[in-house]
Amino acid sequence: MKRIQWFVFLVTIVAVLLTACGAQAPTAAPTKAAAPAMAATAEPTMAAPTAEPTMAASKLEGTVLIDGSSTVAPISMAVAEEFQAQYPDVRVPVGISGTGGGFKKFCNGETDISDASRPIKASEIEACQKNGIEYIELPVAYDGLAVLVHPSNDFASCLTVAELKKIWEPEAEGQIKNWKQVRDSFPDRPLSLYGAGTDSGTYDYFTEAIVGKAGKSRGDYLPSEDDNVLVQGISGDPNALGFFGLAYYEENKDKIKLVAIDNGNGCVLPSNETVSNGTYQPLSRPLFIYVKRTSADRPEVQAFVKFYLENAARLSAAVGYIPLPAEVYPLALQRFEKRIVGTLFGGETPVGVTLQELLQKEQQK
Repeated sequence: MKRIQWFVFLVTIVAVLLTACGAQAPTAAPTKAAAPAMAATAEPTMAAPTAEPTMAASKLEGTVLIDGSSTVAPISMAVAEEFQAQYPDVRVPVGISGTGGGFKKFCNGETDISDASRPIKASEIEACQKNGIEYIELPVAYDGLAVLVHPSNDFASCLTVAELKKIWEPEAEGQIKNWKQVRDSFPDRPLSLYGAGTDSGTYDYFTEAIVGKAGKSRGDYLPSEDDNVLVQGISGDPNALGFFGLAYYEENKDKIKLVAIDNGNGCVLPSNETVSNGTYQPLSRPLFIYVKRTSADRPEVQAFVKFYLENAARLSAAVGYIPLPAEVYPLALQRFEKRIVGTLFGGETPVGVTLQELLQKEQQK
């Protein structure tokens, strides 16, 4: 898939949401037995919404269970904290199992909302189908993946995508073990690798963008779904190279050092500006929450998701992430209120899609 600017990708989200939100005559929600046939398509479908109950804040109570991405967790935690201040009788615990681990729980019916730093995979769609779990896919923010080294590293200030692939591809396991093997001008010293665990959406996106296939990389590195563990590892190892979400760098910039990425147009450091304007490529991505369709009818979940989308721009920025364009959030809220189920991404982890591809797809409908 072509690696292009993610701001174009965000335009596609807006366009598809507009198309989805304009759908007519919602169909009735399928039974568990009918779910596989319905959810097998990549396009979102409509399930009949129920009338939203009126509720007083003082009477709203219950529990909203969230788990999943460590990248999205800070946003969900910030939303949960403010929401619980307004609705003190509603509990909103936020777990961190990684995107893949969160989807396992979600598709088993164990949680109401799954935080995800990538779109749902085909295998996860199948798992949800098997258990009759329908979901509403909602974009909430924007993020960049940061490549990091120890602060004392004074030579690897910029790496090309080709060099990152040389380091991380499966064939590098046990072979690329020295910085000098990456570039002749680098010093002859060991190369220590740190990165997201295989249950992480960050891992899936990084491997798709850099190696060319999601979930494929060398295995001889220190993995963790907890980005704080990776910060500790990189900050304590002068030979380290690692990757994780940009927001965690912002929280730990005194301990680790950013590496610029050259995707063919010169070295670019990740920042809110370079991620949002699409110049930091190919390691920029949108972030999501997935809401279980049956949970969406519970008053406390309805109130929480509405609160989330109405405050995601402000709170994502407060915890170091990048808000989506302002027009996306009301469209996402319409998507939730109409109970539009399914994924827009066909079970893939896309690095980018072009507007032309979207328009061609729309013309074929």
